[in-house]
Amino acid sequence: MSPAVALLVAAALLVLAGTIGVVLRLLDGRRRGGGHLRFDPNDAGVSRLGARATVVQFSTEMCTRCPQVRRMLSSYVAESEGLDHVEVDLTHRPDLSARYKVMQTPTTFIVDGSGAVRARFHGVPHRHALNDALATV
Repeated sequence: MSPAVALLVAAALLVLAGTIGVVLRLLDGRRRGGGHLRFDPNDAGVSRLGARATVVQFSTEMCTRCPQVRRMLSSYVAESEGLDHVEVDLTHRPDLSARYKVMQTPTTFIVDGSGAVRARFHGVPHRHALNDALATV
């Protein structure tokens, strides 16, 4: 392979990696639909869900952004009426990642009183997106 072709391939790979990085960064923290999932409170070690809704955070011990999300969600729930915050550590319950289709941590669910997942967030959720998701519950 000639040096010109090698440089062209390397430049193309850099552009592709940069584009993928920008797209993933833009999608991080945005609201996605909950699908047809139902959350079982026993999976989180709680007996019941919040009166209005429950914010369920999936994390792992090695997750670097999970403590930030935990603090942000705890303060958000403290300011809101009828919300509960539950954290599920997938390090000790890897079976739940397959059941709830969690591919990365942190992942956050907004769950209504009946257990239906109304919204999900990958990464650090945006505060306005949380407000919008909870307005529909």
